[in-house]
Amino acid sequence: MKKNRKTKGKWIRNLFLVVTLLIITAAAYSMYQYNKGLSMASDGVYKDDGTTFESFEGSEPEFGEINILLIGSDTRGEENGQSDTLMIAHYNQESHRLKIASIMRDTYVDIPDHGKHRINAAFAIGGPELVRKTIKQNFDVDINYYAVVDFNGFSKIVDIVAPNGIEVDIPYEMSYGIEMTLHPGKQVLHGNELLGYVRFRHDRLSDFGRVERQQEVMSKIKEQAVTIHSLVNLPKILGVADPYIDTNVDTRTILAIGKGVIAGKSKQVETIRIPINDSYKNERLNVGQVLSIDFDKNKQALADFLAHDENESNLALEK
Repeated sequence: MKKNRKTKGKWIRNLFLVVTLLIITAAAYSMYQYNKGLSMASDGVYKDDGTTFESFEGSEPEFGEINILLIGSDTRGEENGQSDTLMIAHYNQESHRLKIASIMRDTYVDIPDHGKHRINAAFAIGGPELVRKTIKQNFDVDINYYAVVDFNGFSKIVDIVAPNGIEVDIPYEMSYGIEMTLHPGKQVLHGNELLGYVRFRHDRLSDFGRVERQQEVMSKIKEQAVTIHSLVNLPKILGVADPYIDTNVDTRTILAIGKGVIAGKSKQVETIRIPINDSYKNERLNVGQVLSIDFDKNKQALADFLAHDENESNLALEK
């Protein structure tokens, strides 16, 4: 009996030792991968510790629904460039649904305390907080967090998440303004090429085509992000992304969303574009070319899109 207790105790100690070694090895690997990622991102504009922008007064998430303001910025050395891309990423913690609402950069809105402007000017004037206030005032949507992404890091992040590239179908030649030439047809694009694809807007659809391509690529990146390859390389991805992203999303929330997105990996990303069809007109005003929109139509469309889906919640509870 005594011998059995000794054997059991020795087995437990050995098991504890093996688990401890595995944890240490995993931590060391994660740190190595993270630092390796950091070394690939030496030119990141947000590489210094701390937040770049003034305090963000977003509301606390309610009912398990999170709205994150995504701002794509090309600062080109300026302190605050205008926002090149503006999206609201909506995540439901019960249904694991991920939705993306893109707001056209030329949408003519009332910027609090600054009068009428295109919405992309709000970021240059007052950073993410003023963009949050502008969205709340014009569309009555509460934003909880923000993430400003510098485009210089996009290509590096994509090359790690999708090392084999992402397949797209290019409708016509794209070259002007993207420092490369993309030829028509189905093909696989990698980092820099994919960045050119999502930024090109000198076509017959102008900025509307660019927004469509951005939403297409975001959906395909999400598909790649939930693969085993991306999970293994997660520390490296975070290391590469860190210097190119300024955000107030805390680590706990990031992990919760990441876990949920993986759990809901079979679900497609839902998208909407604001303004919706037949709800705007092109005008040239004192601030340049703008989209004058029907706010009632677009507020309702955005509210319906972001609305909590009771059927999805019921399915989540049944699982």
